[in-house]
Amino acid sequence: MDFFNLLGGQLADPFRIALIIGLLITSNNTAPQIGRSIPLVLGVVFVAILIPTAFGTGEHGMVPVVAVGILANLLIFAACWLVLSIIKRVISR
Repeated sequence: MDFFNLLGGQLADPFRIALIIGLLITSNNTAPQIGRSIPLVLGVVFVAILIPTAFGTGEHGMVPVVAVGILANLLIFAACWLVLSIIKRVISR
């Protein structure tokens, strides 16, 4: 149950959501110059490490918080990517 509480808290973190949305927008703008996959992977991991380092991990410890943070970032990123794909498809019609 503790895993799901930690994951739920990270999924609802507005700072994390804003950073992932910014990462997605930036990657779309810079994809022709530097590619897309490596910057996205590094960005997801960076955000997962940045937030517990800046705000503390509480009683969970750094490794579990970062691991769950990577999962939360991937879920947020997938949802944002889906919304962006739908918007692009609707606009292109």
